[in-house]
This record gives sequence, structure tokens and C-alpha cells, in this order.
Amino acid sequence: MKTNLDVLIANNQLKGEAFLDEIDGKNPLFIATIATTETGKIPGLSAAGANPDFTDFTPPADAELLLLGKCKSIQGVPITPDGIPTPALITLSALRLADIPVVIANAGVKVKPQVPYIELGGNSGRDIRTGDSVDNVEEVIERAKTAGEQLAKTSDYLVIGESIPGGTTTALGLLTALGVNAEGKVSSTLPENPHSLKVDVVKTGLKTAGEKFGSLADNPIKAVSCVGDPMMPALAGLVIGAARQVPVLMAGGTQMTAVLALINALNPEALCNVAIGTTRWVTSDKSSDIKGIVTQFCDVPILAADLNFGTSRFPGLSIYETGLVKEGVGAGGACIAAMAKMGDAVNKDLLLKAIERNYSVLMAMK
Repeated sequence: MKTNLDVLIANNQLKGEAFLDEIDGKNPLFIATIATTETGKIPGLSAAGANPDFTDFTPPADAELLLLGKCKSIQGVPITPDGIPTPALITLSALRLADIPVVIANAGVKVKPQVPYIELGGNSGRDIRTGDSVDNVEEVIERAKTAGEQLAKTSDYLVIGESIPGGTTTALGLLTALGVNAEGKVSSTLPENPHSLKVDVVKTGLKTAGEKFGSLADNPIKAVSCVGDPMMPALAGLVIGAARQVPVLMAGGTQMTAVLALINALNPEALCNVAIGTTRWVTSDKSSDIKGIVTQFCDVPILAADLNFGTSRFPGLSIYETGLVKEGVGAGGACIAAMAKMGDAVNKDLLLKAIERNYSVLMAMK
């Protein structure tokens, strides 16, 4: 294994090293799976967007940023209420440094992105407190499997990320329904993780659906329908379809643990060819426990891009070191893929320089 990569292994050292060996010098395809859910509009849950209703625009704007280097659905770039830029900025910078192609997969958004995308046939999600949050889960999984099979033929491996505001709350919902103990373990875009609010939202949703912890362990489709979000069936299907042929790096934080649990319930053999790719901010986060979730049901390796913005001259970037945002839009996985492809030509210092360069360009567009 290339020990000089700025990548940490947070779970299953041996498998993590083997995965990095396998993707060393290879050409990936990056897929951004976008979706929206009314859950993301519950006050206090998400830092995505300047106000809760703005979250409908965040995923399409992220997609546009990745493909165009600017947003069309909104003016400027998606920012938190505190002015912190979307992690898609990190993703964009890594993908451009390593010349990695991007495909957008629409899992169910209210506002369609103004760029080409693959349509997986999902709808935007409802509030999980209704106990009925996602439509046509099975059809989306099947369509996404087909897409994953085809996209796997175009590259050496896939890196699949997501953009869905409120996604750690729906992750808690799905994990709880499947019988995985994730209370106090999912992360947050906010520095103060609103665990009790997330737990209350999930309990309300399960109660409304007539379900409880673990009651849907044998019915993962219904678990997503009741208390999940539209990103989950799409991303799970893409992984299952692709992992038969190529390695898959699931690019994201604790939201990916819910997708992993879904894949584990639907098609556990797919996990042999899978790793999670996230950031150091997620794996070192004291208010969440990505490893503690994953190891309850599988031994998939967790890789983390060892990014550090502490020396950045931009407050909007250096604040990442305080625990704001942490991950999103496949940022960690994109950085890992860029370093694996380029070797010594891309490290965390070069990534920070590219991120700062793109940040100053984007902030000038505001």
C-alpha cells in the first residue's frame, strides 16, 4: 500500500489497505446522488441552506457546481446560515485536480438541476414524522441497480456521494427501524449535534408508522418507505449494481452507514467490494461514531481523507476545524480518489491550495 497517501483507515486496517491498493493509479467515475426531503426543513436539524425552505435548492446547486464550476439554480454557492460554503467545493476541487468525470443521479429532488443527469424515478421525500416518507422504493432500487451495472463498465471503480439536507436524521430513522443502535452516533453539519431532536423526530415517525426499534429488520423496503429518504434506495441500488464488477467507494459520513445497512439487508455479498470514504472531521468527531454504527453489522473498511483547513487564510474554510459541516457531496471520497489516482502529485496540502483557489473564485461570484 502507498503509505504516503494522506488517508487514514478508521475501521478494518487490512481491508482498508487492500482497497487502497486496488484503486491505486486507477480511473474512477464520481456519481453524485441528489435528493430532497421535507425532514431537512425541520428547524434545528440541518445547516444546509440559509433557511429551511432553501434546502430544496441545495442539492441541484451542488450538482451544478460539480459540473459547471458555478450554480444556476441559486445565485452564488450553497452556504450555511453562518456563511460556510458547501462541501461540494472540496469535491469539485479534488475531482478537477485529478480530472475525474462526474455523473449526477437524481434520486428525487423538488428543484431539477440545470445540468444533465440520470433520472432514477424517485420523488422528493416527505417528513419522516408522517411515518410514510418515501415513494416507490423498490422500483428506484431496481432502476439504480441497472444504472450501476452500466456505469461500472465505464471506469475502473465508482465513487458515489450524496447531497440531501437532513440526511443524518433519516439515516438514524432507517438504522433504528433496521435494529441498528445509532442513537447519539450519527453526525451533524452543526457543531452542536442535535441528537435529542433527531431521536424525537425518528420516534415520532416510527410510532406513526406503527413500528419500533428493529421491527423492520426483515423488511428493509418498508423501513425506507416509513422513515428513510429518497437518496437511500438510489444509492443502495447503484452500489449493488456496480459492486458485482468493480470496487465502490461510498463517499460520505454517517449517512452512508444507513445505506450500508440497507445493502446489508438486501444483498450482503455486495459489501465485499465496498469501502466508505469520508473525512477526518467525521472519523474524529466526538459527537458521532461512524465506526460504532458500521461494526454492528459488517466489517466494511472506513477510509478518511486526512484534510486539515487549520492553516487556511479563509475563515469560511478554517472553521471546518471547529466541527461545522464535516462532510457532504462525497467530499472525503473525492479527495481519496484524487490522491489514489495521482499518487504523489496530489496530497492534502495541494488539495487545500486548490480548494482555496476555487473558494476565492466562487466567493467573488456571490
